[in-house]
Amino acid sequence: MKEIILKVQKIACEGCENRIQNALKNMEGIENVVASHKEGTVTIVANEIDIDKIKERIEDLGFTVL
Repeated sequence: MKEIILKVQKIACEGCENRIQNALKNMEGIENVVASHKEGTVTIVANEIDIDKIKERIEDLGFTVL
């Protein structure tokens, strides 16, 4: 298992957290996703992480990955 924490801008509320979590949790290999609007982070636990695909998915939702 690998864990990665991404800094993400524009996570404004719990609804935003849910949008990110729902979009990522169905990706292959991802075991857990926690988005935090208070911290401005997305924490991902996965067997295999394709960081480029994850960033693309988050940015497709309208957020900015730093």
